[in-house]
Amino acid sequence: MKNKTNTTTEAQLLDLLKKVLPKATHDAQLASKIYQAIELELKVKARGSAFEKFCARVELPNLEPKSVEEVKTQLAASFGEGDLTLKPNRKEKSLAVEVSLPDGTQLSGEIKVNPNAGVEASEEQEIALKFVPFPVCLPGDKELVWLLGKHENLSSEEAGMALAKGQEEFWASKTGQKLLRDRIERSFPEFIARVPAGMLSELGLKRHYKIPEPIKPLRAGTS
Repeated sequence: MKNKTNTTTEAQLLDLLKKVLPKATHDAQLASKIYQAIELELKVKARGSAFEKFCARVELPNLEPKSVEEVKTQLAASFGEGDLTLKPNRKEKSLAVEVSLPDGTQLSGEIKVNPNAGVEASEEQEIALKFVPFPVCLPGDKELVWLLGKHENLSSEEAGMALAKGQEEFWASKTGQKLLRDRIERSFPEFIARVPAGMLSELGLKRHYKIPEPIKPLRAGTS
């Protein structure tokens, strides 16, 4: 819950900066630089926090190649834009993990082997990851609906802000930049079809959900 609160607070801060900076200075270039610098710092902080939580929560029952490969797959889903390095330490019964991001950020951590991983915490994890319906549509086409899911502790407004934040991060990532170079349109349909499930999960969102509720129209800026 704390992670989702932080995500919402940061999104609100960036939204506030967009409104305040142009009023605080008539230098549009300076305002843009300040906004970009703060946005970058928030992204670096969020990535570091997400990486620490990943290392603390990921299940590693042993150091067999299959288990290590599963961890690598999960890492790629959440930090796919970076170069991954995994080094098993059988003596210490741990897995050293390093991620080198395109912006120069280096993330390093250690995952301890837990033979009981996924047994005792399975029920608690299921409750923590419970999703509820979150249908959305674009302002210009309200008849086309995407049936997404959101964590039950997120309001529709908070989920909408998280979704907007996710789009910005996706198109700024290595994968997103490559798609843009390949002339893929920077649009919501392309984003929702291509964004890694792990990135959505970090935001408390899910690509598909089957039970509808009142539709949440997105703001014009999220297309």
